[in-house]
Amino acid sequence: QVRLVESGGGLVQAGGSLRLSCAASGRIFRANVMNWYRQAPGKQRELVAGITPSDRTNYVDSVKGRFAISRDNAKNTVYLQMSSLKPEDTAVYYCHVQVFSEDYWGQGTQVTVSS
Repeated sequence: QVRLVESGGGLVQAGGSLRLSCAASGRIFRANVMNWYRQAPGKQRELVAGITPSDRTNYVDSVKGRFAISRDNAKNTVYLQMSSLKPEDTAVYYCHVQVFSEDYWGQGTQVTVSS
């Protein structure tokens, strides 16, 4: 069974930083691309960042230079380090993995950036 558990969200002032964590089932973690998505109120869910098993990364343009995704294979955990946060980064952040064409999501963690 695939299980994703996020943590690390919260309230932060603009310009501040947060680190999100996502603990994943070991069997799927090492073999698949891990992603972070976010969904703001009234908006569609969007892909924020992804990391491959070989540590190749990609980011949506709006977070490039501010966010960094990384993975710790020993802990089966993927991280999203968020810096220089802006109010428009406010959203529920979800960890995601696709395994054999099936999508799996964590429960989401709220990030709120105040101006």
